[in-house]
Amino acid sequence: MTDPAFLDTPQGRRIAYHQTPGAGPGVVFLGGFMSDMQGTKAIHMEDWARRTGRAFLRFDYSGHGESSEAFTDGCIGDWAADAMAAITTLTDGPQVLVGSSMGGWIALLVARAMPHKVAGLVGIAAAPDFTEDSMWAGFDAAERAELMDAGRIKLPSDYDSPYTITRRLIEDGRNNLVLRDRLHLPFPVRLLQGTADADVEQSVALRLLDHAQGDDIRLTLVKGADHRFSTPDCLMLIEKTVEKVIARI
Repeated sequence: MTDPAFLDTPQGRRIAYHQTPGAGPGVVFLGGFMSDMQGTKAIHMEDWARRTGRAFLRFDYSGHGESSEAFTDGCIGDWAADAMAAITTLTDGPQVLVGSSMGGWIALLVARAMPHKVAGLVGIAAAPDFTEDSMWAGFDAAERAELMDAGRIKLPSDYDSPYTITRRLIEDGRNNLVLRDRLHLPFPVRLLQGTADADVEQSVALRLLDHAQGDDIRLTLVKGADHRFSTPDCLMLIEKTVEKVIARI
């Protein structure tokens, strides 16, 4: 495994990344909440890019993986800014964004802020606005009070140690919601969602499909697929979906 390269962002954060040269439009993988660029989907798509000669970028948000900062100091706005800095600095021309879970939200923020850099978008169990609609909405009165008074609470996780959720994460999330205002996506968009996803419900994918405005937006439901969406069949579906998006550009 090669060591990552690093990008210093305008905000003073140091972002670790791996980049594969190749033809455009390039593909950028945007990982999920508390995930990193060593995940199964990111590595699989990098292998696909090498096989097909496609330019590819994967990276760690600040507070994730090998990048600088502490996870608990970060928020959606910071991670979106990291993504925008990486895409602006490291890629040439419009890119196909592949966003997994939180990465789907980040991809939508990138598309809204700099549409000239987006050629297409693939969301995998995309989780737009989850800090408000899933986390905050799911907290009881005691949890909300603890979060506001102490500045953080811990939530159980099926993946690793408990998540630490900060007041800053929730409040910043409200400044970056994408399902409340107009969301224009004037490029091919493909959304992939498993029916057995315990973290992002089908209703989120359907709401995004209904809310987004564009002439080429499609949702594929995969019966029995969970949130990881990393079985061989799911991985094959991701790469074939990216190929179809590229063919539509």
